[in-house]
Order: sequence, then structure tokens, then C-alpha cells
Amino acid sequence: VTYTQEGAVCISYSDLISTPLELEASIEKAFGSEPTSLGIIVVTGLPLAYAELRRRLLKLAYEFSKLDETTREKYTDASSRYSFGWSHGKEIMNGKPDFLKGSYYANPVVDSPSVSKEYKTAYPEYYGDNIWPDTNEAGVEGFEQAFKDLGQFVFKIGCELAAACQPFGNSSPSPLRLERISISTSQTTKARLLHYFPPSDEALSQTEDEPIDSWCGFHLDHSLLTGLCSAMYLQETEIGAELVEVSSPSPSSGLYIRTRGGDLTKVSIPVDCLAFQTGEALEIATGGRLRATPHCVRVGASAAAGSGKVSRETFALFMQPNIDQQLAPDVTFGQFSKRVFDEHYNNA
Repeated sequence: VTYTQEGAVCISYSDLISTPLELEASIEKAFGSEPTSLGIIVVTGLPLAYAELRRRLLKLAYEFSKLDETTREKYTDASSRYSFGWSHGKEIMNGKPDFLKGSYYANPVVDSPSVSKEYKTAYPEYYGDNIWPDTNEAGVEGFEQAFKDLGQFVFKIGCELAAACQPFGNSSPSPLRLERISISTSQTTKARLLHYFPPSDEALSQTEDEPIDSWCGFHLDHSLLTGLCSAMYLQETEIGAELVEVSSPSPSSGLYIRTRGGDLTKVSIPVDCLAFQTGEALEIATGGRLRATPHCVRVGASAAAGSGKVSRETFALFMQPNIDQQLAPDVTFGQFSKRVFDEHYNNA
């Protein structure tokens, strides 16, 4: 088993593709119940195409955020509880609406799910149609294709990792088998393109005294697996100036995870790697052998005065089964996820 400097388990893309069932020790160390387990795996040695796919979409996240509010609001969908298209200030985080970041949601695998009208009505958060910016929307040309290209790249690797997790479903105390919980044919896959707005000067002055999870509260994903790209930090030194990619403006900014033993660890995803963390659905489906990952994001104060406004862009892919899939004998994924949406959106 190999690790990053911070203790996250690493596996190579070539091993994942060629010998997935030989990765059991690495997966158990990463996703299992040991006190030092972080619940995250970093996939190294990705195909070279990944770098440009990531760069193209994350810069478009910034460009979309710069559209005027009226334009952005054209691409919202209240009927899905803002689970398709643009969402800003709708999600409840730490007990209040979250205005610190904006999100663009879509299914990069299926544009319009082929399910019954009853399912679409009952589960609009999953079975809605994608909403894309107009092809001629100035500043975000190519948005749809860039979103799909990166999403499908992450999705394919996630499916390989899910296959490598099968032995843990086979030995689960539940009579269910993980290989029967298919994500490769699921129509509920959801990607989230995130833009963390540059903090105001007032907010930055308070940041270092706030709790670690003040910007994005500690939470569990409700997916089986969540694929994560390394964040990109973009700086605009003055209005109209060329956008510059910079390193993280603060050593305290980034993804934080609680180990199974309760220790808080900051985890960095190398720019040329993908990471995958576990969600609650996988914990239920494996009878607790693989456990969900408590995590949050912190945006710390800039280390350099006068460095300009810095935003944070990133991308997450939530991989999960169809809503009628039994996770356990007494609960389907649809029933489970409804409870989660009720908590996070408070009937938004």
C-alpha cells in the first residue's frame, strides 16, 4: 500500500485497469474502519488527456460565475430543488443558506433519463433533464461539451474502482451483493461544478478564527463513490485583467477529512490525479465494511496582502444506483436520498 504525504492511499490507474481485484488491501486501508483510514483514494498515472479536460472546465466555472445574475438565473430549476443547472444560496449548510459558493449540476452520462413519468415526478432531483447554457452564451461557449467530457472521464474510472470494491459487498452481512448495485448503468449520476466566490475582505479577516467547517460544513456524501478533481485557484488582480492560475492562497485552504479515529487531516489532491471518497450508500451496501467519509472545505485567509481576489474552482462526480435499488433489505436508494435532500434543502 502506498500513500501521499498526508496519508491518503494511492493506487495507479494501470493497476486499477489491469488487476482491480488485487487492490483489496489498498481499498480496505483507504475505505475501511481502521482508526487511521481517511476514506479517500488517490488515482495516479492518469491518461494525459485529463489535464486539459480539467483545465478547460474549471476555467468555465469561473466564467459562468461572472455572468450577470439575470443570465445565471435562466439556468436554474426550482422543481428539482435546484439539482439541475445553476444553484446559489439554495442549499442549507451549517443551518443557513449557502452563498459562499455556486454550483452547476448536470448528469454528464444521460441528458434525459428514460424512466417512467411516475419516477420523474417522485424523484425530480435525479430524473430531470439537463439544463445547459445556450451555445452562444458569451463567455461560456463549449460549456456543455467540456462538462460532459470531464464528467465521463471521471465516471469511467469510478466504475473501475466500484468493480474493485466488489469483494467487500460479497462478504457483507447483508444478503445483497455489491455487484448487483450497478452504477455503470444507473441514470442518477450527478456532477457538480463548484465555484467558491472570492471571500470579502471582512470575511477573510474573520476566517482564521472560525471553525474549520465554517465555509462548507462537515458532511457525508450520500453517493456510493464521489470522484474529485484537484481544486484550481484563479486570481483576477483587477477588473478586465487576464485571469491567472495561482497556488492556494492560504495553507489552511482545502479539503479536510476526519479519520475513522476522529483526527482531522487536510488532504491535497495532486493536480494530475483524481481522488475518490466513499458515500453513505456504499457504507449501507457493504454492511459497514467500507465507511462514508466525513469531510468539509475551508477557505483560509490569503497569505499575501494585496494579492487580489482568488476564487476556488473544482468538480465532483456523485456515482450512485437507480432510486429503486435496494441498499439494504429495508431501504432503497430513493428512500434514503429523499431524507438527505430534505435535510440539505429545507424544502427550497
